Amino acid sequence: MLNLDPVILFFLLGAFAGLAKAELRLPAAIYDFVSTLLLLAIGLKGGVELARAEAGLPAIELLALLALGFGLPIPVFLVAKFLGRLPRADAASLAAHYGSVSVGTFAVLIGHLATQGIAYEVRAPVWVVVLEVPAILAGVLLARGISSGSVEWKSLLRELLLGRSIVLMLGGLAIGWISGPEGTAPIQPLFFGLFKGILALFLLEMGLIAATQLGSLKRNAVFLVAFGVLMPLFGALVGAVLGRAIDLSVGGITVLATLAASASYIAAPTAMRTAVPEANPALSLTASLAITFPFNIIIGIPLYQRLATLVAGF
Repeated sequence: MLNLDPVILFFLLGAFAGLAKAELRLPAAIYDFVSTLLLLAIGLKGGVELARAEAGLPAIELLALLALGFGLPIPVFLVAKFLGRLPRADAASLAAHYGSVSVGTFAVLIGHLATQGIAYEVRAPVWVVVLEVPAILAGVLLARGISSGSVEWKSLLRELLLGRSIVLMLGGLAIGWISGPEGTAPIQPLFFGLFKGILALFLLEMGLIAATQLGSLKRNAVFLVAFGVLMPLFGALVGAVLGRAIDLSVGGITVLATLAASASYIAAPTAMRTAVPEANPALSLTASLAITFPFNIIIGIPLYQRLATLVAGF
């Protein structure tokens, strides 16, 4: 029998239902509610652990995260433009998506680490926020150039920093940190106790959405499939080596490797639609959501955990 986490099976159920065109779809209000609970739960958990540890984000760690966020989009862009022969705007859009991170993948990862009993740095939710913005800015710069006046940087930054996922995660982090374990105890059954159930419903919907994106795999199909599988492996290796360099734990290296391997399908599409409207959104969404996301949650996360153990041994 396959030893798959039940939440992964929920994703596969959604994907099957989507491909079979079954009448299965969460109402929009319920999906928004589930995703809100999930984002708040991630932030609250990180904030509570920060309150216990009373530790901040080390400067060397912040610099490493910023370097990763700004640096990872560059090889993604070069591969997409010169090997994939994509237009500059589409290559830059892919760079923004793959340089940024997937909150959904992070949620699956922390559930996996909890099941395995593997500890990781409590400030990991902050990494998600720190890595989200630089990669999208890098993608816009790769598309437009530094001196371009065609981008409304003020509105773009506002959209990035006040985006739903970042506000909810940072808000949850602040609430958890201020309230601490005792203050959050009454709400922990909802946000912590039901976390995997919430995640299962979220992944059910993600499976349905991923199935709808597969229809875009027509032109550039071979490149997108290869890109969507190989680029996460490259990102994971970069993240793991960087995690080892800044002396993270094995769990922390696993988290950073997985984040570097993931691709955004929430913040990046919204930002690139605003800043680079000529880019084809179906191209980036198909790669990130229909190929990379399933690859990461089914195959990638256990693989990145093994990679982290190997790298930590050096």
